[in-house]
Amino acid sequence: MTILIGILILIILGVIIVQVGKINELAAKLRGEKKARRDNNESNARLMLVFMVLFLVFCVGSAWYYKNMMLGYGPHESASLHGVELDYLFNVTLFFTGIVFVATQILLFWFAFRYREQEGRKALYMPHDNKLELIWTGIPAIVMSILVVYGLAAWNDTMADVDTKELVTGFVNAETIGKDSTYIEVEATGMQFLWVLRHPGRDGKLGERDYTLINSANPVGQVWTDPKNIDDFHMDELILPVGQKVRVRITSRDVLHNFDLPHFRVKMDAVPGFPTYFVFTPTLTTEQYRENLSRYPEWNVPADPEDPTGPKRWETFEYELACAELCGKSHYSMKKIVKIVSPEEYNEWLASMEHTSQYLREVRNKVGDPFLGRKLLIEKNIADYEKAKEEAEKTAPEPAPAPEGEPANPGDETDTEETEVEVESEEGSTETNESSDSQ
Repeated sequence: MTILIGILILIILGVIIVQVGKINELAAKLRGEKKARRDNNESNARLMLVFMVLFLVFCVGSAWYYKNMMLGYGPHESASLHGVELDYLFNVTLFFTGIVFVATQILLFWFAFRYREQEGRKALYMPHDNKLELIWTGIPAIVMSILVVYGLAAWNDTMADVDTKELVTGFVNAETIGKDSTYIEVEATGMQFLWVLRHPGRDGKLGERDYTLINSANPVGQVWTDPKNIDDFHMDELILPVGQKVRVRITSRDVLHNFDLPHFRVKMDAVPGFPTYFVFTPTLTTEQYRENLSRYPEWNVPADPEDPTGPKRWETFEYELACAELCGKSHYSMKKIVKIVSPEEYNEWLASMEHTSQYLREVRNKVGDPFLGRKLLIEKNIADYEKAKEEAEKTAPEPAPAPEGEPANPGDETDTEETEVEVESEEGSTETNESSDSQ
């Protein structure tokens, strides 16, 4: 209904404009062509000034209104180390281009008014002016040179790869974090229409790939004879530690995609057959970013307008990974969640994910397993983690008893009986294989 009303309004406006044009044409014939032309020029010149004022007010007002939402100000300042420099470069560029934009618009519409047709005025013929041409080419050239040089410096800093002296790591060390001595590496493979996110295990090293090995059980073509692939696992979201340098390997299985982390000012094409990368350092955890958002009124509204008592917008915020390249009809579905956590949370999460290794899920003890019959370090690590977890649960303090007259689980109206769950475990040696093929 709204669309039909809009179309009807446009049709009516078109009819009105046509009729007004016919009326003006008829009036011109009655008044005389020369006088009608001068009257039209006079009215149009004045309308130019009105339009200039409204246009500039609209541009500045809309930019100010949407600055926190679309321009990276307020709550959406960069959450990465290099992003601060990029935001500063954006502000410098906006300053100079903003001056040029306002000045040229004022001159454009002022000239249309100032030099309108008037009785007794003749146009000035000025084919050449060295001084004027030097000004309008020299000043922009100097400003552009400054922006280009500064932009090139920012590009070199932002796009620099990790140093050969830096060591790749799995678990994050609180003593080395933020000192550019270590980095973690993850891999993002774009395909229609999802991202395959591969995290390394505790060794911090991603295993080799071979595109000829790609299938449903091996979506990125991991080479299972490479021991570094044993502990690599796939995730549906990207989890990274705050303050730690991250190197992202970026590639594509089919068409051109784009790895975009807008909150971190990270954007790089994923090109089939041509691996790219991006190096950045997150500076704000997801929780810290939410706290920043909570200071702004527009984020203190219900996330779901139909549920006013539900969580606020800032409470449901998540960093996102998007594809910024139109890659097909389901391009929109490539959105993934990115979580930035503390180093301690990251280490705990990494240890808990070892059992989800792609090798253990798809290859271990099956036909074609290159390490069949061998004892692997990852299996010992998993067993040690589970044992430590069980011991921690046993030593955890008992929850406080519920007050008399109140159920232990409020909201649970039915009584449940306690049942024991038996867990079978295999007994056997967990010693590591010292062969060079094991991890």
